[in-house]
Amino acid sequence: MAEAARALDLINTGPRFTAADVTALNARFESADASALLATVLAEGLIGRAAIVSSFGAESAVLLHLVASIDPAAPVLFLDTDKHFPETLAYRDLLATRLGLTDLRTLTPDADVIAKRDESGLRWSYDPDGCCEIRKVAPLAAELTGFDATITGRKGFQSRTRAHLQSFEIDTSDAAGRLKLNPLARWSKADLDAYVAVHNLPPHPLVDAGYPSIGCAPCTSKVLPGEDPRAGRWRGWDKVECGIHVPEAPGELPSF
Repeated sequence: MAEAARALDLINTGPRFTAADVTALNARFESADASALLATVLAEGLIGRAAIVSSFGAESAVLLHLVASIDPAAPVLFLDTDKHFPETLAYRDLLATRLGLTDLRTLTPDADVIAKRDESGLRWSYDPDGCCEIRKVAPLAAELTGFDATITGRKGFQSRTRAHLQSFEIDTSDAAGRLKLNPLARWSKADLDAYVAVHNLPPHPLVDAGYPSIGCAPCTSKVLPGEDPRAGRWRGWDKVECGIHVPEAPGELPSF
């Protein structure tokens, strides 16, 4: 698998990773903890050129701390949609400094596209999918052309549509077979809280205000007791993901 990933530097045909690769990786690391998994795949080049995609949201500090402990120069991609809470932007800067992240890349939407498709800045209110597409999906896709894999902070407990999340999966939005690594897939909320406490990581300032999952300000609301942590995202819409994570088949709910 490492050889297949590195071969992309010499040829540009064929998928980066296949379903067989994903099966083998999940089997190999079935019992590995997140730190050991990340250390191994990054050190051995098993997933090729990888970037961390972080929202700098409610639980982002854990994954970022794990990565920074192994390689603080690993590329970290943050999508600045121009719709974030001010607290999120401040938290991004705080974590980047505290953890010593040296390759934080802030991605922004194409200004011409915004002018043509969201001149009023209110597309989120009538077409949230279209808003996510131009402010998140397209900018990330453009940046990822140079990477073979992404590392995400998604967890299975966050919602029913992520309940079957695996550590490794194929990025279904990428025809060339880019890989996704979810090292925290099997972590519980208690696991996260314990890690934060042990390492004295700063919390996102909006968590205590009732926001266990934090996206863009217009599309994020407080979560009520007993609801999924992501219940406050796009409340009132038949929408569960921004588009970066997509269903595996047409008409299927995202399972990750």
